[in-house]
Amino acid sequence: MKNLMIKAWIKVMQPVRNERGAQSLEWLGLAALLILVLGIISTAVDGQKDGIGKIIGNIIQKISGMVG
Repeated sequence: MKNLMIKAWIKVMQPVRNERGAQSLEWLGLAALLILVLGIISTAVDGQKDGIGKIIGNIIQKISGMVG
């Protein structure tokens, strides 16, 4: 009886221990978030005539001002 219970427990727990699918979903979620952020940034920068160089320069200048 004990062996039967152990075999049943192993069969029930085997699919639970398989985390490859969950890890794949995490990576897909992370990739989707990155694509979303890049899309928002490209939309925000699209109308800028000075280009992204000036925007990055302004960001660096503000961060430098905050840090000291």
